[in-house]
Amino acid sequence: MEFRLATLSDIDQLIKMRWDFTLEDADYGSLVKEEDYEAFRGECYHFLSKAIQSNDWFIWVAVHHGKIVSHIYIELIQKVPRPGRVTYPFAFMTNVYTIPEVRGKGIGGQLIAKVNEWSKEQKNEFIIVWPSETSIDFYKRNGYQHCQEPMEFLH
Repeated sequence: MEFRLATLSDIDQLIKMRWDFTLEDADYGSLVKEEDYEAFRGECYHFLSKAIQSNDWFIWVAVHHGKIVSHIYIELIQKVPRPGRVTYPFAFMTNVYTIPEVRGKGIGGQLIAKVNEWSKEQKNEFIIVWPSETSIDFYKRNGYQHCQEPMEFLH
C-alpha cells in the first residue's frame, strides 16, 4: 500500500470516487441522475486540478496496485496573525472515503495516521472534521474527540 499526495494524473479516479461516495449517501444519492455525471465531471475536474496545484489543498490517497482505494481531503485555513506568537493554519478535513471493497481492513486508519503525522510536522494548529453519524467511531478510534460546536448562519 502506498500513501501519498494526489497528483494531476489521479483526477479521473478521484472524480469517480466522489461520484460513488455521493451515490452511497442516503440523503444525496437518490438526487443524482446518471446523466448528471458529465457536468459533474467537468466541475470536479476544474476544482481538483486547481486544488492539487495549490498550497491550500492537500489530497491524501492510499493506492493499491495503481488504484486509489481511500482518500482524505485537507484544506488549510489561514488564520489572521496575532502579535506575540507565530500563527499557523488549521486544517479542515473533508471527503474522507474508502471504497467498499476494502473497508474494515485498516486502510482508512493508516491513511488518517499519515495525515495526522503530516499535519503535526506542518505545525497546523489542529484538524477539524464534521463527521457523519456513521463515521464518528472511526474518528474516535483515530484520536479525534468532540469539541464545542461552531456557530453557523444559514441563509
